[in-house]
Amino acid sequence: MKQVVQNYKSGELALLDVPVPRCKPGGVLVRSSYSLISTGTELMKVSEAGMSMLGKARSRPDQVAKVVQSVATNGVPATYRKVMGKLDSYTPLGYSLCGVVEEVGPGIDDVKVGDLVACAGNEHALHAELNWVPKNLYTPVPDGLSPRHAAFGTVGSIALQGVRRGESQLGDVALVIGLGLIGQLVVQLLAASGVRVVGVDPDPVRCEIAERLGAVACGDPASAAVESAVAELTDGHGVDQVYLAAGGGSNQPVELAARLSRDRGRVIDIGKCRLDLPWNAYYMKELDVRFSRSYGPGRYDPEYELEGRDYPIGYVRWTERRNLACFLDLMARGRIDVEPLVSHIADFDDAVTTYQSLKDGDLKAVAVLFRYSEGSDHPAGHGVSEKAAEAVAPVITVPAVRRGGGASVPARSAKASVRVGFIGAGNYATSMLLPHLAGRDGVELSTVVTTTALSAVNAKRKFGFDEATTDLDAVLGDPSIDAVFVVTRHNSHAELTRRALLAGKAVFVEKPLALDQDELAGVLAAVEESGNDRLQVGFNRRFAPLLQEARKRFGTRTGPASLRYLVNAGRLEQGSWYLRQDTEGSRFVGEGGHFIDTASWLLAADPVSVYAVATSGSEGGGDLQIVLGYPGGSTATISYVTSGSPGFPKETLDLIADGKVLRLDDFVRASVYGRKRWSSPRLAKARDKGQRAEVGAFLEAVRTGGPMPMPLESLVATTAATLAVQTSLAGGAPVTLASGR
Repeated sequence: MKQVVQNYKSGELALLDVPVPRCKPGGVLVRSSYSLISTGTELMKVSEAGMSMLGKARSRPDQVAKVVQSVATNGVPATYRKVMGKLDSYTPLGYSLCGVVEEVGPGIDDVKVGDLVACAGNEHALHAELNWVPKNLYTPVPDGLSPRHAAFGTVGSIALQGVRRGESQLGDVALVIGLGLIGQLVVQLLAASGVRVVGVDPDPVRCEIAERLGAVACGDPASAAVESAVAELTDGHGVDQVYLAAGGGSNQPVELAARLSRDRGRVIDIGKCRLDLPWNAYYMKELDVRFSRSYGPGRYDPEYELEGRDYPIGYVRWTERRNLACFLDLMARGRIDVEPLVSHIADFDDAVTTYQSLKDGDLKAVAVLFRYSEGSDHPAGHGVSEKAAEAVAPVITVPAVRRGGGASVPARSAKASVRVGFIGAGNYATSMLLPHLAGRDGVELSTVVTTTALSAVNAKRKFGFDEATTDLDAVLGDPSIDAVFVVTRHNSHAELTRRALLAGKAVFVEKPLALDQDELAGVLAAVEESGNDRLQVGFNRRFAPLLQEARKRFGTRTGPASLRYLVNAGRLEQGSWYLRQDTEGSRFVGEGGHFIDTASWLLAADPVSVYAVATSGSEGGGDLQIVLGYPGGSTATISYVTSGSPGFPKETLDLIADGKVLRLDDFVRASVYGRKRWSSPRLAKARDKGQRAEVGAFLEAVRTGGPMPMPLESLVATTAATLAVQTSLAGGAPVTLASGR
């Protein structure tokens, strides 16, 4: 299928052939009929992409702050790779469309194949021939409403939410500053609510349209006509509400809002304009400044948007889906007329030239629509099942590894090269794994499969894969692929690993291997059924060159050891998918295996007990203290904290035994104290946490047919210990890890 994309680094716009998205549970696959260009938001994004790197930085200071923090944590080279990887990728455009349901996913019963729906979302209502749309981001189109008008649904919801935030009443007078697409819809919504509206815009054509659609008067912000109209309509008191629907860097809109508002009036910001509020003017009138967030309640809440969890109507009357349905209803009943706003309809094949004409000013428009032609059938998607949560038990039996019912693993011959398939191509895969594969001798990047088509296309373009697809069977069903990398969301790791093992592939899966005991048992059942134990989990720190050298300098030990590992994990940003513990597991389950594996490698044993406590009120999401017991009396204490300073190093480790101390400082410097002291030079370059060496060891094992870099028994023991942390927290007592061998 085709999709409009832009490269944020170069500014290039393209109409790409990308794989068809899968129809996942909880949503529908929609074939686009019309999609709407937001001439404000989208053109701002297109213009930013054409800026220099300095210009981009100035336009997004929030992102610059994140880059600075990443440099402090991960070093300059790793941050540079990550930032440039994001910039030099194709990003989608679009967020408002109408189309026909082509496939219905499990759990959906309110629409059927062939129904016309309006869709919303900058990840789900893209300028593309097909989109997968979750339940709360689509709504059926009322009978009689034209598909090209229904394509205005999302933008109309933005305007409607802004009007709701203004809390207008019958007889009010409102000022709308900015008569672009959003402003024109705000004018109509207010007029339909019995509000008298004055519009402001420097474009006389837009002023004339707004007056035809219900505004009492409109004019240039510098003209006396606007102030005269406000004075006449309000008896000199000023307007009840001001709606800021303008963009740009001028502070004129907020200054005008203060001048024309009544005492204790409301100012609602809908657009993205400069907001340097003149303090005295706003203070003296005690103006109520409000922000309107996108389409309404539910926006940016993954449980609402992605998981379909609606808000009770008794508590939240107007959600983003209800706003979408309401706006469609207003159009269907003739209360809102969007036809006068349609300046141009372009065939989707002409998308790139249309954007360029808008950017260059050759096409002056309020609203532009893409019209799609009918396409061919698409292949059905393939879901990934999810497991139930682990049952709490005081003793956990570490599952035994059985290969083919006790049969020996078939011999594997050496290969001249290794053909690799990749499942997932997110930030970690593209910044930490794929750079170590692309262009590597003896490696052929065969196929990359992702949930979203554009991610696969980006990975193919940047790293040289032969094929990009959303069809999982293209990787698992291809007999020429030797090894599969699973780098997806945590809740799919175990199932994808199980299927890849059964397909006879060598598997590299990012941590965690499993989110609960049932998932771990499923992976081991696949090993036993297939006799295929070719598995590596992404526990990379044991492969870090600095830690390898420090361990060598420390030498062998004879007595028990004490290990202390401080992980200054930091707080998660709001909206991080790590916070969705019900589907993705706890944060420690997600990454704690790294630290347990490192401790076990340094102590040359697997843990036999786990005891975990959490700081009061943390509810499993704050500071954790985990004590691991090992054979021979050794212990490892892992402090996994989220309350520390971001300026402190992320990982520090001390190993103490036999009169010696090994010290690791955040993979930048290591020291060994003993009869002689050894200290590494401080690394000036990026922290090397072992990804390159780990990937190389895995590929070499696949190429030669030799043993995997880490014994499967060790991977299982580390996973079981990681899962036991939650069990210990829940029970408030130590957990014994009993061997199932």
